[in-house]
Amino acid sequence: MLVVQLLKGAAKHAGSRPQCSVERLFTAARGISSSSRQSSASGRSQCSACTDTDLPKVLITGWFLTDLSSCFTLRRRIGKNNVILSDIRKPPNHVYHNGPFIFSDILDYKNLREIVVNNNISWLVHYSAVLSAVGENNVALAKEVNITGLHNILDIATEHGLRVFVPSTIGAFGPSSPRDPTPELCVQRPRTIYGVSKVHAELMGEYYHHRYGLDFRCLRYPGIISADSQPGGGTTDYAVQIFHAAVKTGQFECNLRGDTRLPMMYIDDCLRATLEFLEAPAETLINRTYNINAMSFTPHDLTQEIQKFLPDLKVTYNVDPVRQAIADGWPMALEDSAARRDWGWKHEYDLPELVQTMVTHITMGNQVAQAY
Repeated sequence: MLVVQLLKGAAKHAGSRPQCSVERLFTAARGISSSSRQSSASGRSQCSACTDTDLPKVLITGWFLTDLSSCFTLRRRIGKNNVILSDIRKPPNHVYHNGPFIFSDILDYKNLREIVVNNNISWLVHYSAVLSAVGENNVALAKEVNITGLHNILDIATEHGLRVFVPSTIGAFGPSSPRDPTPELCVQRPRTIYGVSKVHAELMGEYYHHRYGLDFRCLRYPGIISADSQPGGGTTDYAVQIFHAAVKTGQFECNLRGDTRLPMMYIDDCLRATLEFLEAPAETLINRTYNINAMSFTPHDLTQEIQKFLPDLKVTYNVDPVRQAIADGWPMALEDSAARRDWGWKHEYDLPELVQTMVTHITMGNQVAQAY
């Protein structure tokens, strides 16, 4: 997980473009090979010259939609008091004990502004969102959170000179977009409120950058797979749920057709991509929004790969028409040559590496839990 740790620290520091040599961590992260993921903590580089005042103060909105271990890793890199997690829901006790957590409603402009001012925030990482399947069941809520909430984030960030990162998604494309692969610049006509809100976020962020100089950066993520995150109502959730079911029960009911091909990415690649993007000099970036891609597979492909490790896994299909309709309008792969050209993006995990890592992680986690 060394890559993850360096990535997280880099993402935060990049937000303030400061005075401290934490950027040396960015260079170190780039040089880590796939084999280095197994390195011990003793091999990590440190920024001994930095003080808390040199490092950015980061507010992460909607932490429930993030990978929790990545938040903790970020705290280890830049100091736990420099990374504030926020949401409108009460977190588990271990989240409270690990570092600062505050209630933050992105629809409450005054409250959000007070948080930024009182905590001297320099970086806003904005994950709060209502995801695809949930959004279709509650369009009014999705409009409020995904659009009105975004406006609050952009206005406050502009007023206080913050750097803002807002993730986008394959859901920003629609049935009329080319699907295999989907280019970075093409027709975007999503048919979900989630997708519409993400197109809105991309365009508003770019407008604020050109109109007001806001340091806005955005990546269109494929489906992100992590053993530590909980499904949040997304159409690609099956690709996380199947691993837990495979290890715990050996049985899984998939809500998409077995031949539904979608782009996916392991969390470590996602974090490293985010770091490298944030670290890239502004003059090298053609746009403020980029596609990134790693692998594409179907539920059937994934099942076959998992069965190499867990041959007793049984998968049945009970297709959810809402999620299936969403998936049928999404890309099967993202064309990401611009990211690979402009800031050197290159994924490390393909399907075999993904499955081996996820099965090992979840199996070991269950064994530790049973031991206690």
